[in-house]
Amino acid sequence: MPPITALLHTTNDALHLGRALETLLPCSEVLIVDHHSSDSTLRIAREYGARIVLANNRASANNYLEVARYDWILCLDPKESLTEALQASLFEWSSLPTSAIADVPAFSVFGREQIAEDWRDFPAQETRLVPRGWTLWHGRIPAHQSSAVPLEGELLRFAFP
Repeated sequence: MPPITALLHTTNDALHLGRALETLLPCSEVLIVDHHSSDSTLRIAREYGARIVLANNRASANNYLEVARYDWILCLDPKESLTEALQASLFEWSSLPTSAIADVPAFSVFGREQIAEDWRDFPAQETRLVPRGWTLWHGRIPAHQSSAVPLEGELLRFAFP
């Protein structure tokens, strides 16, 4: 059973963070990399039991994978949340024997983004569940990998608190 570390980078995300953390039930660990927040982001992270690491501005995104306790990392933005279907998919995934996912390089998700008062689908699936040794990044989120296996359920990205 491969446990999952959720990894979120925060900077003054107090208005969004609680919603994201509420949906991370399938994750065995929540790791917050905080980039010098001056609001109540860190207090909220602690209330949800997240482990907090202060960001080093010179560190690359994959440096924080070494801090994670588990070998599979779910990367999320604080303005994103997992749907119940994606939570169920991650619970099912984490119950698989390690040998069942040994040849899969990464996993991706489909999602929807809040635009004004409407929603639009992500233009393409996004790679979000990666092994600790992942080296391909697009900012703080894994770069898309075409061979990533899609998980069922969706990731929701909120524009408003």
